Amino acid sequence: MNQFKYLELEHLLRKDIQANHFLPSGKLPSVREMCQNLGFSKATVLHALHRLEAEGLIFSKPKSGYFVKAETHHDRLPPKRINPPAAPRDVTVPAILRDIMARSAAFDILPTAGTANDASHLITLNRHLSKALRSRPTQKALYYNDSSGDMRLKDAIVSHYRHRGLNQDPAQVCITGGCQHALFISLMATCSPGDTVAVESPAFYGVLQIMEQLKLKIIEVATDPSEGLSIEDLAEKITEWPIKACITSPNYATPTGACMPEKARRELINLAIEKDFCIIEDDIYGDLSFPPFTAEPLKKLDPDGRVILCSSFSKSLSRDLRIGWVFGGKWHDKIAQLKLVTQLSSSESTQQGLATFMEEGHYRRYLAQQVNTLKQQQRELMTLLSNHWHDEIRYTHAQGGISMWVELDETINTQNSYNKVLEQGVIMTPGSLFSASGQYKNFLRLSYIHPLTEKRQAAVKKLFSVLLGH
Repeated sequence: MNQFKYLELEHLLRKDIQANHFLPSGKLPSVREMCQNLGFSKATVLHALHRLEAEGLIFSKPKSGYFVKAETHHDRLPPKRINPPAAPRDVTVPAILRDIMARSAAFDILPTAGTANDASHLITLNRHLSKALRSRPTQKALYYNDSSGDMRLKDAIVSHYRHRGLNQDPAQVCITGGCQHALFISLMATCSPGDTVAVESPAFYGVLQIMEQLKLKIIEVATDPSEGLSIEDLAEKITEWPIKACITSPNYATPTGACMPEKARRELINLAIEKDFCIIEDDIYGDLSFPPFTAEPLKKLDPDGRVILCSSFSKSLSRDLRIGWVFGGKWHDKIAQLKLVTQLSSSESTQQGLATFMEEGHYRRYLAQQVNTLKQQQRELMTLLSNHWHDEIRYTHAQGGISMWVELDETINTQNSYNKVLEQGVIMTPGSLFSASGQYKNFLRLSYIHPLTEKRQAAVKKLFSVLLGH
């Protein structure tokens, strides 16, 4: 059974509940009615209902059906969708981003709090890296390896993707210096200065930085906080302003955590074929799907190599590795050449250590534990927000990834409040960093990648005390 059928129905029901289409404690349509009216199988309907029940949005009564929970009816209003300007524009990333990065605070409002999570996987990883470093040290010190990457690591990455439904030829994989590097050379391979690229809005600020550097123009495309890129808005805009590429994160995009339904994925592929543009898929959060799902890459639906998939280990395993990859499709040869030009080669020892770490199953075992940890940390953060500010903010509830998108009252400007928040020892990521057109002034991104310790709870309270004025 296709996993995105579950997600499609789950998104549909959640939106109806949050839009007040059902009364508090009101009964949902029966399983039979949903099967008949919406065309889903019984197993698909039941699985979607079980997920919503586990989330706390609905409850079941024996022999009566499923009902909306009265007490949670208004707790989880999602942020509003913003419709960005239609015309292409140049990109300028605010200088405030450099300050956030200099403070090591991209995904942590309080980096000084450290982490209390289990780090045993890093001990195992370091053992594999050290063993690889000791193997043939003179050879590695005096010679470059294959610029496109170590074949053993390519095999391990391709084998890992088979668990997510994607088959690739290892020879068509290029190892990079991280996902940012992968995105950079993918845009270089497909675009020239002055070309226009479609980007979901809100967008990953790393992509905006790359576009600014490459002198590319941007079309910001409206994005649903739960379901991702609006294909309708994209189709409308590129009719007037043709694009060379579209960058999207179908699985748990930052900052919203949105997951694109299968129907939209197929529509995007078809639109790319019709209008002849490249799709660059940022899959960096694809491994961080909360149980019971495994997120399939958009590239699985790619019929002719039109999708370039970029990813790395930095969000799922370690920021320190700086190893990423590209499944370049029809642009593979050009991407491999650009890798040679921009990095020459990647660390052979790091690649070989990662390869054996994956071959022995350590990476998959670690992920199985990590996604449960992230899910629990997300719940704890949501509980804190709901208990203290549920009438004053809106926020997303992703089914994977590490990010939460928070909307405040329109009178609040998070970027203007950055220094006031910083005076409290808290580092905020304002929403304006995720747009090239000045959108999202009253938004911010939070993350649940770190445990919500007492110090971080206090930091969250200080953050909203400053922003909300109490």
